[in-house]
Amino acid sequence: MTTDGARPEDHGKIHITIDGRRFTVEGHEHTAAELLGLAGLSADGYDLTRVGEHGQVETFRDQQVIDVKNGDVFVSVNQQGTVA
Repeated sequence: MTTDGARPEDHGKIHITIDGRRFTVEGHEHTAAELLGLAGLSADGYDLTRVGEHGQVETFRDQQVIDVKNGDVFVSVNQQGTVA
């Protein structure tokens, strides 16, 4: 273990949560589609929203690049439109 509590094999890995499920990614830049794919969802039907510590939200679509940080919490948002 390192002094910050991380294991040596965790070096460079980032732990995130999508819809309450934990995932590990490598590197800081990922598209919304890539992260949705980890959770088994299609970017065609969903957007990805990052929920901050104080309730602030930021929504990403398809090929938007997200600067992912360790501990980020994301939720999927169904793009289903309303019918008039």
